[in-house]
This record gives sequence, structure tokens and C-alpha cells, in this order.
Amino acid sequence: MSVSTTRKFISAVPVWEKGRSEEMNVSLIFRGKLPRTDDAHIHIAASSRYQIFVNGEFFAAGPARAAHGFYRVGDFDLAPKLAANENTVAIIVAGYNSNSFYLLDEPSFLCAEIVADGEIKYATGCKDFEAARFNGRLQRVMRYSFQRPFTECCVLNAWYDGFMNGSDDRYKPITLEKCGEKKFITQTTPYPEHTEEKAKHIISKGILIPLKSDKVRKYDDRSFSDIGERLKGFTPDMLDANPINELYAYAPTVTENEKTPAGSTELGTNSFAVYDMGENTTGYIRLSVTAQHDAVLYAVFGERLNENGVTEPASDGCSNVVQWSVQGGRSYDLVSFEPYTFKYISVVSMYAPTLVTNVSLYAEKFPDALITHRPVSNDKKLQKIYNAAVSTFRQCATDIFMDCPSRERAGWLCDSFFTARTEKYLTGKTDVEDAFLENFVLPDSFSHIPDGMLPMCYPADHYDGAFIPNWAMWFAIELNDRMSRTEDMSIAEKAKPKLYSLAKYFEKLENSDGLLENLKGWVFVEWSKANSFVNGVNYPSNMLYSMFLDAVANLYGDGSFAEKAEKVRMTVCKNSFDGEFFHDNAVREDGTLKLTDNISETCQYYAFFSKTASKDKYPELWTKLLNGFGPGRDCEKVYPNVCASNVFIGCYLRLQLLLNDKRYDKVRKEAADLFLPMAEQTGTLWEHLQGGASRCHGFASYAAVLLSEAEKNTASEK
Repeated sequence: MSVSTTRKFISAVPVWEKGRSEEMNVSLIFRGKLPRTDDAHIHIAASSRYQIFVNGEFFAAGPARAAHGFYRVGDFDLAPKLAANENTVAIIVAGYNSNSFYLLDEPSFLCAEIVADGEIKYATGCKDFEAARFNGRLQRVMRYSFQRPFTECCVLNAWYDGFMNGSDDRYKPITLEKCGEKKFITQTTPYPEHTEEKAKHIISKGILIPLKSDKVRKYDDRSFSDIGERLKGFTPDMLDANPINELYAYAPTVTENEKTPAGSTELGTNSFAVYDMGENTTGYIRLSVTAQHDAVLYAVFGERLNENGVTEPASDGCSNVVQWSVQGGRSYDLVSFEPYTFKYISVVSMYAPTLVTNVSLYAEKFPDALITHRPVSNDKKLQKIYNAAVSTFRQCATDIFMDCPSRERAGWLCDSFFTARTEKYLTGKTDVEDAFLENFVLPDSFSHIPDGMLPMCYPADHYDGAFIPNWAMWFAIELNDRMSRTEDMSIAEKAKPKLYSLAKYFEKLENSDGLLENLKGWVFVEWSKANSFVNGVNYPSNMLYSMFLDAVANLYGDGSFAEKAEKVRMTVCKNSFDGEFFHDNAVREDGTLKLTDNISETCQYYAFFSKTASKDKYPELWTKLLNGFGPGRDCEKVYPNVCASNVFIGCYLRLQLLLNDKRYDKVRKEAADLFLPMAEQTGTLWEHLQGGASRCHGFASYAAVLLSEAEKNTASEK
């Protein structure tokens, strides 16, 4: 296990601009100058996000996220990037002070020091960097999404480039203040790999045609309209810029749709070009541009094109636009502050012509060198799925396990069970999993959710009391699975008090039969109609409950939990199986539980996955599932009373069950049916079968394990 230990700075202490540590979306910039040396490191930690530039070029970003009240320290080797003479190391740092699923809502600070040849050259709070406000990043802007903090709207001038590369000393110093002690811990995950990936082609060009006022759309999303105490941000009347509505005043109209090389291109006034990155990729947008006159540039990015063949400024609950206002007669190398995920990006030039010479991104991924690549087979289609699964993993495991690197960047339980298996399979290690699990273990308590409950994801700072009881059960199930993969109990031992507290929480919700009834919170089975059948006694949740009890029993040798788990399974079988299928729920009528007619395909998979059912005890049901269900079922004709599974979690449970049953050909066939359209369209694997929401989703990387295991075992049988 990679255990996080206390990390101390040599000299640096946390600082921020005086009086502004609790302001939303404040950006500062720090700078230091170094001679060429073979021994230079920067140690750095921050509350929200930072980027490091060396001589004006992007170098690194962070931090790796940590538990509430803890901060991970990055240690970057500067020496390979230093030039022969004087070098400028610049840090852009944002303090968001906004609640999200991505970053914690905590007072802003930066703690950084540069050590060269064994000497402290710069250290916040003592040997200070040069520091200034980075007012080029507008403060009062809309949120990127309900799950992430702010969008990027920038107003740039000569001062910005000069400060970054050391050529301009004109800046207004700011007064810094110390921010108090922080709990710093080591970063135990591999540092992400940052490589520049250029756009492959321009696929279309066009112009923006002004719309009549009655045709103009207005952006409206919960991240825009629900700003208040529980969702922190700036209300519409407070905004310094509103790029979505600015773009919605025009109709993007394609005038050229012939594929051309993504080299230098001239954009006329109020015109755009759509670039294809080749596949869905995550990283920091980079544009090299020269404006003839003052202009506003928009990077509009997305995982797919809309019906008009262009990227949509707002889609899937995200404000997919970065805006830069630039001065005429100058060239700029623009880099976004936050990472984004996209396959397509439209560069829009407003108010003046612009020469675009480079469209690319600094891709941010789990290091390829740490992955053991396993060719799946000679089947090119299966290999394409495997490659897409690996790419998905690399984009969703840069510091913790993320559901997606785009809309949320959140670490969700349950998702992590599958992604953790992928990490172990691809790397032989559990570094990212351990860092992810620590975020649930280290805090003493979690506010805004019931005592004993665990957050559904990390971070989960929305102050709305939302939690998923099912996902808390998966925490124990994953810990038990991790022990079986590693024979390491270190994290499980630290988690023991939390799991016993969780067990007490659930015990209070047991009915006279010992089943959980009327679960509180967001009861989540999967993204399908199964989520509508959760009132009363939900049987998939109780099947999962038996797995939770078994996991606690196995982890800590507590036989009472094992006995209880077996009782739950027996009661579920007695109460929910009608002789053909397991029903999803029962509700009370006049005080008596009545079985509903609700039946989902996913409920059947939960039954077998949880060992509530087995093919020996339920052979007819198993045969039905094998032959009559799966991704190719015609739901209107074949068992129309049984609601179909979505890709997550039902289809993954099905594929795992098929693998366990040595149905290797069936695994390959159904995996191809499920995943090949995704791999061919985006080079990544998706959250939903239909392609809604994210098209790069961490749990989907488990397809690599399923395919590899099916191929390996098939080969061993020949």
C-alpha cells in the first residue's frame, strides 16, 4: 500500500492575498527566477488548482486531491526544463471557495518553495516570490457545471506574457498574509503525464450569423439559476462575462465542410473552424493566435457535434466554452487553466480576423510507462475496445478514480470498485485506489449527511445532504475486494470504525424481517427504470446489503455479520422470487408488505452477483438470462415485462457473471455489441449506452479486464 504520510515544507508557509482568502474565484500569479542547474525542485500545495510554467511554457498542474483538512504536496523536478541562462518559474493559482463534486470548498492558500543545489531560493511566507493579482482571469463568471466550479473568461495584454516568461517586470505587487497551519501529506499517486497532442484535422469552417432577438436562446441550467447558500457562485446579474449567451446570439453556419490539415488558418471576423482531435482526450486547451485588431476568441469544445455539425456551447449540463479577449497586433500562446475533455473543438474569432497557428492540448493522463499493455487478440474490433478502455482509464485516474474527467471529475464509490480492478490489472498496483479510499477514511466525520453514512463521492461538498446508501455499501465491498487482490489490510483496519458505524446506521432501517425498508437518501440501483422501483423494500439494495455484511464479516472475522448476511439472502429469496423472476420491490398496503409487479433485468444480475441466487438453485432463471437477455434483446417482444439494463451497472454485472461461468465467447460477443460503437466514435467508453452524459467514464475501463480475461482463458483452453 502507498500510505500517505505527513509532509513538511522546508521553509514555506501557506499564504494568500491579504483579506481575500474566502473570496470566490480569486486568481494570483507568483514568479521566481533561477539560473541553469541540474538540481532544482518545486514543492507545492494549494487549496484549489495551480499551474506551473517554465519560461512561459506549460510544465505541470495540480494538486492531487486529498481528504477534508489534508493537502497533498507535489514535488516537481524543474531541472530538465531549465535553459542555459536565467529561467522564470511562474505559478498561476486559483482559490475557488466554491462547493462542488470536484474540489473542496476551503479557504484559499498557496504553499510553495523552490530548492536549487540544496538551497531555498524561494519560499512563500519568507523568501517570497514576486506576486500579483491575475486579473486577466475574470472573477465573476458562471460555473462550469453543477459539479465543477467556474468557467474561464480571460482578458489578456502584454503584461501577462511578460510576467510569465520574465521579459516584463511591470506589475503591481500585492500584500500577502499567512494562512495558518495546514495538514500536508505526501502525494502517493504517480504524477500525470503531460504531452502535447495536436488537432488532427479541420473538418469544417463557417460564419456566425446574428439572430433576431426573438430567436435568441438564453442559457439556463441549475448551475446558473440555482446559485445560493447551497450552491455557491455568482448570480446572472453579477457576471463580468456570459460567453454562452454571447454565442447564443448567433447562428453558427457551416460554409465549408471539407477535411483539411490542422495547420495555420485564417479566421475572418465572426467566423469559426471546427477541429477534430481524433479521439476523446482530456487536457489543457492550447491555442497559438495572432489578432490583427482587438478580438474575442472562444474555444467551444465537446465530446460530440450537434445536429448542425458544430460543437455546442452548453451541453450535458456543462458550459463548454473558454473565452479570451486579446489585444490586436500581438501573438498569444493561450493555455486553459482547467483540464477539459473533448473530441472536437471550435475556435471562434469575434470582432476581428485572427490567424490560428496551433490548436492542441496538453493531454493529462495516467503515465503510459506504468501500464502493462496486453494485446487482446488478433480481432481488430476487440483490440479497439481494449485500447479505448485503457485510454478511458488513463484519463480518469490522474489522482483519484474519477467518474469522468469532464462534467464532474468526481470520485464515486461503486464506480471505484470496477476502476480499482482495472488499475490492479493494468499496473499491478493500487496507488490510485489507495489515495481514493483514504479520502473517505482520513476525515473524522462528514457534515451534511447522517451520522455513520459515507459520502457518495469525493469530494461531495454541495451542502444539500445528498447521499447514496447503496454506494456506502460498495465501500466495504471494495475494501474486501482489495484485500483479496493485495492481501493487505492496512486501509481496511483504518476504515473499521467507519464500517461499524455504517452497519449501525443500516441496522436502524431494518424491518421485522431483517431487510432494509424505506432507505433514506438517493437509492440508486442503476441508470434505468430500476431506479424507479426503490420505494418500500428494494430487493437489489438488500442483495447488496448482504454483500456489505459479508464483506465486514470477512474483513474483521466477525461471524455475526456473516449469519446476518445469510438471513438477508434467504429472506430476499422467499419474499421477492415469484417462481420465474426476482421482483424489484415490495410496498406496504394497510401495514402488510405487497410484492409489486416491478421486475428489472438488473435485479436478476444483482441476485446472482450477490450470491443470493446461484445457477444450481435457480437453473431455469440462469438459462433464461443466458439465452434470452443481454444487450441484443428485443425488449418489446422478449420478456417485455422485464425492464432492460443500462450499461452501468447491469451490463457490467452480466459480463462479470458470464466470465465467472466461463462463457468466454459470449463475453467477447456481448462486449463487442456494447462497446465497439463507443470505441469507434470517440476512442473512449461511455457512461450510458445511448451516449448521453459523459463519453469517457472511469468504470467503463473495466471492459479491458473483461476482454483480457476472456481471451486469456480461451487461449489456455485450446
